[in-house]
Amino acid sequence: MLYNLLFGLADVFSPFNLFRYLTFRTGGAVITSLVISFVFFPRLIAWLKRKQGEGQPIRADGPESHFKKKGTPTMGGLMILIAMTVSTLLWADLTNAYIWIVLLVTIGYGLIGFGDDYLKLTKRNTKGLSGRFRLGWEIAIGLVASALIMWVSAPPLSGGVAVPFVKDFLVQLSWFFVPFGAFIMVGASNSVNLTDGLDGLAIVPTMIAAGCFGLISYLSGNAIFANYLQIHHVPGSGELAVFCGALVGAGLGFLWYNAPPAMVFMGDTGSLSLGGALGAVSVVTKHEIVLAIIGGLFVLETVSVIVQVASFKLTGKRVFRMAPLHHHFEKKGWAEPTVVIRFWIIASILALVGLSTLKLR
Repeated sequence: MLYNLLFGLADVFSPFNLFRYLTFRTGGAVITSLVISFVFFPRLIAWLKRKQGEGQPIRADGPESHFKKKGTPTMGGLMILIAMTVSTLLWADLTNAYIWIVLLVTIGYGLIGFGDDYLKLTKRNTKGLSGRFRLGWEIAIGLVASALIMWVSAPPLSGGVAVPFVKDFLVQLSWFFVPFGAFIMVGASNSVNLTDGLDGLAIVPTMIAAGCFGLISYLSGNAIFANYLQIHHVPGSGELAVFCGALVGAGLGFLWYNAPPAMVFMGDTGSLSLGGALGAVSVVTKHEIVLAIIGGLFVLETVSVIVQVASFKLTGKRVFRMAPLHHHFEKKGWAEPTVVIRFWIIASILALVGLSTLKLR
């Protein structure tokens, strides 16, 4: 909205030419979503406390240190969604189809998470929507979004999957690209959801990944930079840098209130939507494989759960003291801030490794 207005003014008044620049609008999106968060988050937290009473239910079999968190409200992801969406609508080019597709995934997964959180609160237990129901809707949204991405993208990118370090080669999946893209979105969404178990643990790696994909979006959307770095040029994908900037700003605003000890949890409303957003951006920019590296912390958390469940069903023994992985280290006696900060460091290292696939030089 704001972009379209200011772009029109730029044709008449030269000072408004500044608003044509993607980098400026991305910075504007970061600041706007951050300001929205700081202004409205305290009011939302107070409202959530009044409505939720005892706050998010705490797992009875979880680490003992978590029981002191009883009464902390959840659904803080609502503010992340609102700040991110409003900022994107203000600063992005709304004629860009990729913006709407990524917002579809983000808001759609956020609604699924909202339903899950609501049931957990009303039933006063840690079980919300049934796994089959939740997964079914996640897959449906992912399939629709992947089909739209394939329809908007020009051949040969439309049905292809890029391989890091190989510019002129695409694995052509044809229509199998649709379920592949849905798998990436669903996997990313649930991986962030599994990671969201400690104060500040999920939001910082999410912001790191969003910052990386903001850069990737900007570079892949620019033909000159894409050619220089030997990555696939995806026309129109650069606009997603604004969306990623809005995500970073909203994440920073949330972290202010989620830093230990947390005043609010993001809940499934936030974790499912943020993971889905990262997955959707990676599919658009043809960096699905790179997402598995940059978001390697989320992958590790997910693998720990898979290994734990498989080992227990097959042998009756557990590999970890508790899954996901962050709970294992809590059970070993690590303090919560120690686990969180060390996992942030791991996320940062993996992000640098992922960015190295761009052949920055």
